[in-house]
Amino acid sequence: MHKFLRAAGFSDINKKGLKQIIKDIIAHPEQIKVTSDSEGNEFAELSRDFAPGIGIMVRGTYEDNDEFQMEYYYPYLRADELSTQEQIEIQKHSEKESYAGISDELSLGVTLIFYMQNVAEYLSEKSTRKNLLLNGAKLSSLAIDGKILLPVEKKEEKQGDSYYKYQERNRLLSQARDGDEDAIESLTLEDMDTYSIVSRRVMYEDILSIVTSYFMPYGIESDQYSILGEILNYKIVKNYLTKEILYCMKVECNDIIFDVCINEKDLLGKPEIGRRFKGNVWMQGRVCL
Repeated sequence: MHKFLRAAGFSDINKKGLKQIIKDIIAHPEQIKVTSDSEGNEFAELSRDFAPGIGIMVRGTYEDNDEFQMEYYYPYLRADELSTQEQIEIQKHSEKESYAGISDELSLGVTLIFYMQNVAEYLSEKSTRKNLLLNGAKLSSLAIDGKILLPVEKKEEKQGDSYYKYQERNRLLSQARDGDEDAIESLTLEDMDTYSIVSRRVMYEDILSIVTSYFMPYGIESDQYSILGEILNYKIVKNYLTKEILYCMKVECNDIIFDVCINEKDLLGKPEIGRRFKGNVWMQGRVCL
């Protein structure tokens, strides 16, 4: 069973119960999208929400007798806000008809890889448009463990300068990505200075009072990350079927804004605007077509 089902409100589901839920989704889906896959075979997506924007998607094919044959399923959180406008590259997973989105988002410091949600829409567009360029994605994530941290005090006099420093760093990163040696040297010296400052401060301060946010790969899966970010907004929703309480938070992490959903049972602390969320997440996304 998919371990992130609990983030969608199915923490106590067993194999028999899950089988029945998937059977119901196939029989009575809220949304159906049918197209052709990368090899020209019929490909279908069937989904149903069990909370606002949160649900389970089943992917597979229809047989000649119109009977649906499931290939796999996964829980999802549907985002409603654009998170990145960088160019997105799409790569197919080798073991099944699923895809990953890849973006070189400068502000994150790492290559962003996410599990693609709107595969049928992408395949349909790809079949009709030869040179399909993808710019931007709406990102979301599911978490099965997390905690709420208090905010870090921000000094007013430094907030005005932070924007210009952010713009300058992004400019240098862009130039370094194109092979500019001066930009690479400047970034290296800046990182050395930062390391020196943090090394001194960590001797008498907690590391989470120095590092306000981070976005790092987690585990062996390429689309899972350990994050720390500020909560910009949140809402409490309930799974219609299981009645479990879920927290949906809009988080800003390294200047990227995306949604995080976590089961109330798995969250330590109470989310509030301005506080920070720390946890391990599975990144998903809908590419803009």
